[in-house]
Amino acid sequence: MISLERGNETNPSIAKTDPSEPHLALTGAAINNEERNPPAQSQTHENLERELKELKLAQSLLSSEKNALEMITEGASVQEILENLCARFDAESLDFISSILLMDPDREHLRFGAGARVPKEWAQFVSPVKIGPCVGSCGTAAFLKKRVIASDISTDPLWVAFRDVALRNGLRSAWSQPIVSKDNEVLGTFCIYSPQPRIPEPGDIRLIEGAVHIALIAIEKGRIQTALITALEEIKKSQEQLRRDEEEFRLITDAIPHIIVVMQPEGRIIYANRLALDYTGLTLGDVRAETFRTRAFHPEDIERVQDERKAALLKGVPFENEQRFLRKDGKYRWFLNRYNPLLDEHGKVIRWYTTGTDIEDRKNAEDRIRNENVALREEIERSSMFEEIVGSSEPLRVVLEQVSKVAPTDSTVLILGETGTGKELIARAIHNRSKRSSRAFIRVNCGAIPRDLIASELFGHERGAFTGALQRRLGRFESADGGTIFLDEVGDLPPETQIALLRVLQEREFERVGGNQSIAVDVRVLAATNRNMNAAVAEGSFRQDLFYRLNVFPLQVPPLRDRVDDISLLVDYLIDRYGSKAGKKFRRINKKTLELLQAYDWPGNIRELQNVIERAVILCEGDTFSVDEAWLTRVTPNAAPTPVPLVANLLEREREMLEAALREAEGVIGGPRGAATKLGIPRQTLESKIRKLGINRHLFKTA
Repeated sequence: MISLERGNETNPSIAKTDPSEPHLALTGAAINNEERNPPAQSQTHENLERELKELKLAQSLLSSEKNALEMITEGASVQEILENLCARFDAESLDFISSILLMDPDREHLRFGAGARVPKEWAQFVSPVKIGPCVGSCGTAAFLKKRVIASDISTDPLWVAFRDVALRNGLRSAWSQPIVSKDNEVLGTFCIYSPQPRIPEPGDIRLIEGAVHIALIAIEKGRIQTALITALEEIKKSQEQLRRDEEEFRLITDAIPHIIVVMQPEGRIIYANRLALDYTGLTLGDVRAETFRTRAFHPEDIERVQDERKAALLKGVPFENEQRFLRKDGKYRWFLNRYNPLLDEHGKVIRWYTTGTDIEDRKNAEDRIRNENVALREEIERSSMFEEIVGSSEPLRVVLEQVSKVAPTDSTVLILGETGTGKELIARAIHNRSKRSSRAFIRVNCGAIPRDLIASELFGHERGAFTGALQRRLGRFESADGGTIFLDEVGDLPPETQIALLRVLQEREFERVGGNQSIAVDVRVLAATNRNMNAAVAEGSFRQDLFYRLNVFPLQVPPLRDRVDDISLLVDYLIDRYGSKAGKKFRRINKKTLELLQAYDWPGNIRELQNVIERAVILCEGDTFSVDEAWLTRVTPNAAPTPVPLVANLLEREREMLEAALREAEGVIGGPRGAATKLGIPRQTLESKIRKLGINRHLFKTA
């Protein structure tokens, strides 16, 4: 019959008994013996024998465990320990044939592990054996993780597939105990075979359990050794792979036509490719030394690059810089260095890879272009209107002295003067003599831009800010960032734009039309106007606070009538300028023409003078320059002051005329049906008069 430690309810052929438990089921003869009532003397003798046997059993287990531990300490293999364990177990009884089967790596089979007395045919037959619920003693014990006892193999139903081979090899009973780890993992089985049908006694069971404990220690030790060996092999493989990767990396970096340097996170160099060593003429040890950068970098770049690199390394993001590298022939060349970090899985920098590209030729080209640009700019300035600031009169000399003083600063300048006096030339002179001369000079004619578009022109707009705004557009202030913006005719700015301009002057920032993000700019503002700004502030058409912001440094450009001494110089200059364009050469100027030009009042100032000279150059024949007197209409002397009542009457009549025109035009000023057209005057003139007289044109609009 078969006995299990706790039985198996799923297989009724497996008995639910165990010799170590009180409810042990035995064969008929054994049961009859237990039911007899032996004499007291015989029972005492049996007890003594049993106690003696138990003592010998305990000594044997202790000896076997000690022996196994000594073998483990001495470094014996698992196979040696298990074979020794089986040999010591077999020595307990000539009927015992011990065997250890070990779990196959596939976790589905058992394979023969140890047992010197096990018949060879049987050892081969059970290696491997499939683990299952009805697979002999060992296969079933491994499957159930419980002890399985087959008292007679010839009749046991679990041995159907193994019975013939087992009986042929003299095996009649089998007691199998699974070897289970602390993690409840089956590592194998320990089995005792006997040539006679037998049921193990309690002492035999304890002996088997002791052997299983020793086997478990040995197998666990073997598993640890195997794991360590595997880990060491993996480490060795990883090291070998790393060595091959490093070798491949060196081959790759040596083939790249750039200097490549590998650094630790703090910036210490640990590797440089062949090109870096060949370029500098240094060894890898020299490159790794702390003095490398002092030896290889240009003295003027060391401190700058060190500060840039130190700050950038802390950020952990790619960056680049430019510096000069010492070549082994003693010459410095410019390099562009690009730094890229290598991050671990936590985003921490573990390496920096730096590539250096020779940009010496590019730097030389940039310097050449820069020098050419400077020369070209100087040539443009010589041939541009800047040179038209011609003259030596006292009024002009005073203005130019002021220009030389204010130009190097970033102060806002308000240039005042009549139309045609050269206010833009003064603005350009200030810009060209400032520290911003290499940056943009942006001119904006505030009076020539429609009121609805001036804000967009100055500050730009976002896409969809208004009808027709199909994409974002940068304004003039953004274009002038770092340079100078010249606001010509600033007095004509509408009130809402004045507010935005005031913010730029105060806070150095603005918002695009239709946007909500502040944009900071670094722009110097120069402004010009031909209006009387004090009067504009007084009548409310120009903000007082904006005027104060613009009027930091006022410059009054004198009209040409106050520079009579400069007229002859201007005439000579303009004759040469326009004569060269027309391919004409004049040797002298008609004396009467010069007197005429000096006596004329020049209400259009220098601009009018330019037009007269250009027209005369075109029409003059021969080498004598002359001007038609009819071109110059003299200004009649001022009449005596008009009495105040008459002036008041004229102003009142003018108001009536303007209001009548506005009423007829329903408040519209411009356009073919506007009031300006009906009065026959320019729209700007009408707007100026409306502001001056304080007329509210909205009162004349129809509902």
